[in-house]
Amino acid sequence: MLFLATAQPSAYGLEFPMTTHLALPDQLEERAFAATPNSTDVLYGGFSLKASAKSSLFSSELALVSNVSKQVEMARTQMGAKKVAKAILIDEYGYDEKEYSCLNRLWMKESHWNYKAHNYRSGAHGIAQALPAVKMEVIATDWRTNPVTQIRWGIRYIDIRYDTPCKAWAKWKSHRFY
Repeated sequence: MLFLATAQPSAYGLEFPMTTHLALPDQLEERAFAATPNSTDVLYGGFSLKASAKSSLFSSELALVSNVSKQVEMARTQMGAKKVAKAILIDEYGYDEKEYSCLNRLWMKESHWNYKAHNYRSGAHGIAQALPAVKMEVIATDWRTNPVTQIRWGIRYIDIRYDTPCKAWAKWKSHRFY
């Protein structure tokens, strides 16, 4: 978490401040040398996480961060983005395979599932080609670099505006935009 808090977005990705360092309290450093390598006591200020409520909370938070990171990295590829979108569409919105098929055709035409896709004439950006692109900030401010943010925004937009991906696809077929 400390890593993510110190990284700052830029036009080239993430920049890391060179002055950031982590200072451990003296007691913690002393325990670090005395503890066995497998002990978690040193890392968490002397209390054991083995049987505490904090351990389950901590491990569930780590699992959540890990899953989100894996999802973002997977979505940076075309196949990965399709898998993530399908999971969100079916699990969170309750759509079926037919609706996913329409979404797949729509976003293949719009961006080829490329999260870096940008239309320089209109300013549309991302997998769903949001116009203006800054609209994706309703999901998260990392829309320039996070394909999952773009996917979530695109599915939300379709759900609100067209009800289903197949209706959005029908609009695209007749007007070449949605």
